Amino acid sequence: MTDSPARASGQCHCGAIRYSMPTAVEHHALCHCSDCRRHAGAPMVGWALVAEADLELSGTPKIYASSEHGRRLFCGDCGTGLFYTNDQIFPGKIDVQSGTLDDPDLIPAGAQIQVAERIGWMEKLDEMPSFARYPGME
Repeated sequence: MTDSPARASGQCHCGAIRYSMPTAVEHHALCHCSDCRRHAGAPMVGWALVAEADLELSGTPKIYASSEHGRRLFCGDCGTGLFYTNDQIFPGKIDVQSGTLDDPDLIPAGAQIQVAERIGWMEKLDEMPSFARYPGME
């Protein structure tokens, strides 16, 4: 009897779309490109790449053609960005937005990419005051 590979689960904000993926990913990178930032409304986006065949999906995401070959998949109910595909760059693979994992610590990030487009103040996060909860609500 062989052990099945470890898996991680995740979902959109409203729970209409759930997924499961292997914790052994090809890469997990924090992307700073303006395209990812604008789509997510966040200063960076974590992406964990797996084979499309290894992603188990419950629910049907909407698809947005964000570029000639890039496709962004998101929940049509709550708007949560979930996945990215690009058959020119990584055929048969799917990038999963790691911030949507139920336990993002299961897949540690290994790199930052597109840092040429990184917001300047992102380089100094460790110098900013830090609060465990919203200031004054701790």
